[in-house]
Amino acid sequence: MTPRAAAMRYARALFDVALQEADVQQVERELTEFASIVEGHEGLQRVLANPAVPVPRKRAVMEELLARTGGITPALSKLLLMLAERDRLMLLPQVASGYRARLLEHAKVVRAEVTTAIPLTPDRLSTLQQGLSAATGQQVQLDSRVDPEILGGAVTRIGSTVYDGSLRRQLQKMKEAISQP
Repeated sequence: MTPRAAAMRYARALFDVALQEADVQQVERELTEFASIVEGHEGLQRVLANPAVPVPRKRAVMEELLARTGGITPALSKLLLMLAERDRLMLLPQVASGYRARLLEHAKVVRAEVTTAIPLTPDRLSTLQQGLSAATGQQVQLDSRVDPEILGGAVTRIGSTVYDGSLRRQLQKMKEAISQP
């Protein structure tokens, strides 16, 4: 099993347990914060990623961290200790990302990204977000990027679906049409 697939399984399991036993939003905040702590501490990352460090030592480090942070949801504590026991703590950022995606899916929120040649005003972003919400029937969380290479128009990505309304793509289509016999 790939590390990403394993991380997604852990995230899905944590979400399912949190849905039954805890506040899913609180678990997401705690998981994100804990992953940030680990990512922000180079020495801690080295210890947790080093295969020469025995698993019981990694579990002890995790228990100490949990004791110091205090007040973490029991379901999350169990998952973190399980990851330590299975020597999978380096999956933590991917687990956090997978959990966040599952949380958005549960809340019927879809993430979308729009790429334009120039920055969009907040009013235009809001209008676009409302239009995408109406088209998808879900609440849309919109991220905006600027890429001058698209020349004009917009490229919108919702999940794996891409709507390419860029000037660059339209010019490319015209070129293909002209070069056809």
